[in-house]
Amino acid sequence: MSNVFYRSSKPYPTAVRGEGVYLYDDQGHRLLDGSSGALVANVGHGRAAVAEAMAAQARGLAFVHGSQFTSEVLETYATRLAHFLGLPDFRFWAVSGGSEANESAIKLARQYHVERGETGRFKVITRLPSYHGASLGALAASGMGARRELYTPLMNPDAWPKMPRPDPALAGAEDAERLRAVIEAAGPETVAAFMCEPVVGASDAGLAPADGYHARVAAICREYGVLFIADEVMSGMGRCGAPLAVRLGGPHPQGDVTPDIVVLGKGLAAGYAPLAGLMAGGEVYDTVMQGSGAFKHGFTYAGHPVSVAAGLSVLDIVEGEGLGEAARTRGAQLLTGLQALKARHPRVLEVRGHGLLLGVVLGDPATGEADPTPGVAERVAAAARECGLITYPGSGAHDGRRGDHLLLGPPLSISEAEVAEMLDMLDAALTASG
Repeated sequence: MSNVFYRSSKPYPTAVRGEGVYLYDDQGHRLLDGSSGALVANVGHGRAAVAEAMAAQARGLAFVHGSQFTSEVLETYATRLAHFLGLPDFRFWAVSGGSEANESAIKLARQYHVERGETGRFKVITRLPSYHGASLGALAASGMGARRELYTPLMNPDAWPKMPRPDPALAGAEDAERLRAVIEAAGPETVAAFMCEPVVGASDAGLAPADGYHARVAAICREYGVLFIADEVMSGMGRCGAPLAVRLGGPHPQGDVTPDIVVLGKGLAAGYAPLAGLMAGGEVYDTVMQGSGAFKHGFTYAGHPVSVAAGLSVLDIVEGEGLGEAARTRGAQLLTGLQALKARHPRVLEVRGHGLLLGVVLGDPATGEADPTPGVAERVAAAARECGLITYPGSGAHDGRRGDHLLLGPPLSISEAEVAEMLDMLDAALTASG
């Protein structure tokens, strides 16, 4: 008998080794990690340089509490990260995972407004669907019915108004204008922040609004005194072909696309250690520090030196190997291949996304719409695994129950030949699953 509390009752193979884009189990099977775990392993598996950086840090300084000390590695990393992201005046708040990071962003938005004397601002507007994390606050902010349903009695529904999903058929600025109606309906004086994923991950794979959306969102938020939070836990750190996906498309005539708070995770340490965090703009930071003098929040392992050392080494790899540019190149190859699969497999209704954050929308080939019941994504994912490919299946994008999809996001270090191999395996899986 195992003493492990597994995430579900299904059987779990034992992973024993990772190398590049591949994982190996104890039965000798080689699996192409087509989803980087949960879009985490951005630089690939088995990077000795990262392990060595962690070991060196652990030998020198393994832990200090963030309420008592800073560390050299944290100071260095925060500066490097801010400049990589093009946010040189922002401050880095380190935590251990994306849920903690989004929870921190929600609390920071609330405290910011309280420090300014606007104590009535507590609502955080998010979208349907969306996913911002498993902790209670982050889950309450999420618009993903299946993950929220059990815990709904623990949430305050009035705190989380919801905006409709992006509509790529609309011009970006027009689509973003729907935020104005949600703010007005909620009462502008009660709204603390608007939070969104620039390119949607687990809840609606690869969905992104049209160009100009985020610039208009930023302008609307400024108009109403609402903070704009970009949840880049999945989409950031080069995965979508740019340091921040919220800035895809370059400068916009509607204005600057600089959120007040940027949330990061997953690719920060690329799976080598638990590391996530947020970048807070200067006004947010200064307001809190000039008010009560402290962010009233914290976690024991925030800024853990060994995790931060992993992040610094990963950032060296991302910058040194040009993995953001690689994500654009290999992502274009993968997207072209997925479009070819769509032409051959009627069950594939749509392919979409940016860089190496791509979605395959699955449905009923007879109607061209979501299947009446979920399950097709799990069947395709199971068939893909039999073919040697790991994917990230999901459902509920359409109405909380219907709307199946696969999220694809291999390591940014994937080669041209490995992308071709991935497409061949997915082709076989779609054929085998009907």
